Amino acid sequence: MPDGSTLRSFVRIEGLKRHFDVSAPWLVRKLEGRSRQLVQAVDGIDIDIAKGETFSLVGESGCGKSTVARLVVGLYPPTAGRIEFDGQDMAGRRVRSESAALRRRLQMIFQDPYASLNPRWRVFDIIAEPIRAFGLATSKADLEKQVGDLLRQVRLTPADGRKFPHEFSGGQRQRISIARALASRPEFLVCDEPTSALDVSVQAQILNLMMDLQRRFGLTYLFISHNLAVVYHISTRVGVMYLGRLVEQAPTDTLFRRPKHPYTRMLLDTIPDLEMTGRQRTPVAGEVPSPLDPPSGCSFHPRCPFANDRCKAERPRSLPIEGGAVACHAIEEGRLAIEDRDYRPAP
Repeated sequence: MPDGSTLRSFVRIEGLKRHFDVSAPWLVRKLEGRSRQLVQAVDGIDIDIAKGETFSLVGESGCGKSTVARLVVGLYPPTAGRIEFDGQDMAGRRVRSESAALRRRLQMIFQDPYASLNPRWRVFDIIAEPIRAFGLATSKADLEKQVGDLLRQVRLTPADGRKFPHEFSGGQRQRISIARALASRPEFLVCDEPTSALDVSVQAQILNLMMDLQRRFGLTYLFISHNLAVVYHISTRVGVMYLGRLVEQAPTDTLFRRPKHPYTRMLLDTIPDLEMTGRQRTPVAGEVPSPLDPPSGCSFHPRCPFANDRCKAERPRSLPIEGGAVACHAIEEGRLAIEDRDYRPAP
């Protein structure tokens, strides 16, 4: 984890875990002699996010990124650990008015713009709902003005408020989702792969819109993605997840120029080398193990070419390095050299 003295946390995640019970029913377990089964979706992660920055989480499908997003906004309760937002414990008991004030300050943009909007509601009502829920409008005219302004901010028109979601393209629906998220005047947005369901050209438009809104309103983002090129262009810092654990964190430019963990290097090797630099590649070998039965020690050791007996037996600690952190015995022991490898995508 980065040194707390150099990074004032707006959002702080400490020792966060989320395990899901996927066991068969009790009677079936008794008759067949089965034990309980737990999926360790998130297995103890620490993240600090400063106000105004974009912290991105990357990793292969099933590594726990989206679970972290849902934990942060309170859709799942954590099994263990702590989430603080602007110094307040998200799980702490508080009166209803305090809870509402806290919820208003953070919102989520979901992955699928086709499934996240109520098809029976007009766009005006979809965007107006948070304004009504939090009592942010003084009159009907004020409500109409706020919704119209939000639609303009996402580069739609107030007249679009009269339409239904099915009358819009995927990119336009995601703009509506962003307008709805902004309706409560939040400071922190959790973005769960907000561009993955869109065409490449539309992705760029949505990313540019999100960066523009961040500059205008001082927003802080937790951005979830598997697209490394997208992550490079939008992020301030990046965390790499593998099987529910954070294996590396670093400022974006550092991660793409000097990746340290073997898994990070393998992920970055999947970025197409469009300039034909001839850099050596280490293809991602093997498959992600089952979270029902994760490997002992370092969870990446079955796929790692640098693993030794210590890697198989002992879970690595996250150690500070070059403005970030890495959890790797090979790096700690000096068995794996840190090299300059420029993976930065073309603009």
